[in-house]
Amino acid sequence: MTKVIDWLNQNKKLLFSLEITPPDRGKSMDDILSGIDPLMHFEPQFINVTYHQPHMVYEEKDNVITRRPRRKKPGTVGICSAIKNRFQVEPVPHLICGSFNRYETEDTLIDLHFLGIKNLLALRGDPPPGQARYIPEKNGHQYASQLVEQIAQLNRGKYLDELEDPFPTNFCIGVAAYPEKHFESPNLQKDLFYLKNKVDMGAEYIITQMFFDFEIYKHFVEKARDMGIHVPIIPGLKPLVSKKQLFDIPSTFHVNIPVELVNLIEESRTPEQAFTQGVRYMARLAEQLITYGVPGLHVFTMGYGRSTLALLEMVFGKKP
Repeated sequence: MTKVIDWLNQNKKLLFSLEITPPDRGKSMDDILSGIDPLMHFEPQFINVTYHQPHMVYEEKDNVITRRPRRKKPGTVGICSAIKNRFQVEPVPHLICGSFNRYETEDTLIDLHFLGIKNLLALRGDPPPGQARYIPEKNGHQYASQLVEQIAQLNRGKYLDELEDPFPTNFCIGVAAYPEKHFESPNLQKDLFYLKNKVDMGAEYIITQMFFDFEIYKHFVEKARDMGIHVPIIPGLKPLVSKKQLFDIPSTFHVNIPVELVNLIEESRTPEQAFTQGVRYMARLAEQLITYGVPGLHVFTMGYGRSTLALLEMVFGKKP
């Protein structure tokens, strides 16, 4: 089973990975897998599968109000298993702090270890829908660095309870970073401080949030190296190909859209023209990153394979 960090250290080829989101409850997993099929011509080395906190709802019955989770997107572990079996590609499940205490986290890690999964992306996670700020579970983790530390401890055979001759796990730990800073951080310097803490706790590589300006990534990497962060930093890309995305992406992901890209999309006369202009812009950004010498490209598909396919065809010139 290949680890992300081993692949990065042992291969001269550019790493290419995808990120998908599980289908909503009641939807078919075939929709996700069929969306991946055309992208397999570009031979991704890893496929990340996201995980989201459940939406908490309050229900009143017999004058008693109860709180229960409504899980909109279940199935991360199951999808990872399906990806591994169908495509023979290593899955990278996202593991979050939110909605888990430390003991539930340990149980999940043991299950993933038994399934033969070697790679994880450790995240704090966003607050669930309808909740303004992140609140950890009782006996849960406040910060992603604490989750990284727990995984690293398990890799050393250190469990929450004292065990006789425990087996160590063997996870490769990735973490997220925010080239324009996390929206909760007061500034980039403070955000980099937290990122370094995650690396110090055991993170072996970094995947960035999406961005749309090469200089933003370059500046971020330079600042990270100045802070003593020397693990690989893989840029995350999301094709922006419609006028609707000009508003949805900044509000959801707290990122800046450059004037050039905004103008290209807004001045397009048809949706297809906007699509083409957006793909061309993102392909040019990808080529700048490759020339700069990035260790890989990580593409957020968000369940929409058409724009990702068009981007990859333009960057790598390989049609299915």
